[in-house]
Amino acid sequence: MATRIDTLLVLGADGDLARRLLLPGLGALLASDWAPRRTPLLLGAGLSELGDHAWRQRVEDAMGTKRGRVTETTRRSRYRTCDVSSVEQLRSLLEECDGTPAIYFALPPAITARACQALRLLDLPEGTVLAMEKPFGTDLDGARALNELVTTLVPEEQIFRIDHFLGRSDVLNILGVRFANRMIEPVWSNQHVESIEIRYDESLGLEGRAGYYDRAGALVDMIQSHLLQVMALLMMDPITRVAEREFRDAKAAVLRATRLKGPPRTASRRARYTGGSIGGRKLPAYTREPGVDVGRHTETLAEVTLEVDSWRWAGVPVTLRSGKALGRPRKDAVVTLKPPPHLPDGLRGHATRDAITIGFKPARLALHLDVSGPGDPFDLESAEPATDLPDGDLPAYGEVLAGILDGDPLLAVRGDNAEECWRIVEPVLTAWRADEVPLDTYPAGSDGPRGWR
Repeated sequence: MATRIDTLLVLGADGDLARRLLLPGLGALLASDWAPRRTPLLLGAGLSELGDHAWRQRVEDAMGTKRGRVTETTRRSRYRTCDVSSVEQLRSLLEECDGTPAIYFALPPAITARACQALRLLDLPEGTVLAMEKPFGTDLDGARALNELVTTLVPEEQIFRIDHFLGRSDVLNILGVRFANRMIEPVWSNQHVESIEIRYDESLGLEGRAGYYDRAGALVDMIQSHLLQVMALLMMDPITRVAEREFRDAKAAVLRATRLKGPPRTASRRARYTGGSIGGRKLPAYTREPGVDVGRHTETLAEVTLEVDSWRWAGVPVTLRSGKALGRPRKDAVVTLKPPPHLPDGLRGHATRDAITIGFKPARLALHLDVSGPGDPFDLESAEPATDLPDGDLPAYGEVLAGILDGDPLLAVRGDNAEECWRIVEPVLTAWRADEVPLDTYPAGSDGPRGWR
């Protein structure tokens, strides 16, 4: 049975993540029809010296609306200056919580681990939920160690490893597209699919995030977490119902079967942007961005080619790609089908591959088909019928928080899944650290390095 959460305790509440994403998500949830029956106490904690008044103003500004449960939450909310690695200070925070708390770690991985070590020395209230931001650990060994640590605090079903991508309606549209359309699911296998690409190319540069990004890079920031989860959704076997156990088991089966399609030097590429401009805005080279350590060789564009070695998918190359400061933002999953086994004599024109594209930001479904063109009906041309897909009622963090406050881990990443994601990219990270794969460059605002497809 789901545990009712009475207090949302946010560690790192004075940080950028809470201000930009977590608090607005909570405000949207509380103002929606999906709000929990009982409004939880919001208790923030961080290193900043904020009084309750300044904190409540920050909460009100971030939530954006001033009515109903949002107003009640703001009025009751409190903030405490706290070193989250201190056992005694954490004890005081827990004593301020009403009933059963959900502890949200809006913190870097290393600080999260130190806070969990401190929590081991305390008796947590029955039903306590732990919610942790990605990346979960910094490598495979670190993820395993952190899993062992947090499962000494609470059971697995009370651990929410947050991947906000799984809370986005445009990603969850994958389930509807796949399982509600008879014309699509029958061709969803290596019998008909030639290749799969999942891309998340952004026009944004570093945007002042060197403190985190320069230690992560594109591979860890996007592919190791978000895009592997999207891939698991796209390639999992059909399920009988959308329920936590079955849903996460199906994703886990995909990840366990996933491996690089060849050695890292042929199955991965990396690059970093140099100076350029996007939309009339000049961007400096990544190495000249404030806070960047040039010696780290951090990539801003990463690409890996994988294979899911299963009966359904063996032999199909799956390419995951993500980058920053690119001239053409492309955020989608493209499933390209094999050519038909026979084209009748008399049909003319170079036939292109049929493809199904599921777009993210904006949510969109498009088909690429060959059809008879205007004029001579025997001359083939390409057509791309498309439709926009509806957005959900809640932003991604609203969906995430709804699951936490309802005690439903459907959209959380299970511990074994988090470890599998690190296992998949570990050979690439090792090869890149040894400089076995060249670090290419590309001008900001371009489509990527010259020579890349």
